[in-house]
Amino acid sequence: MFHDGSYYMGGMHGLWWLFWIALIGALVYAARRRPSERRLGFRETPHEVLRRRLASGEIDAQDYEQRKALLDRDARTSGRATP
Repeated sequence: MFHDGSYYMGGMHGLWWLFWIALIGALVYAARRRPSERRLGFRETPHEVLRRRLASGEIDAQDYEQRKALLDRDARTSGRATP
């Protein structure tokens, strides 16, 4: 416990540094995540997926309109409102 006449706690001191580095790293990671990922249980609706695919260029406007019409038709037949 004593090292050169002084109290030596190098091991515990090192663990505290690791603790603070890990804590700060976790906070930075949480802050940099996309806001949509922060919500617990996040799940995109079919309309949101469709809009995202159109915005990213995966589908064109004609495909978007056809698929949106299909989603709207399915929502009406199941009794759910469309967003």
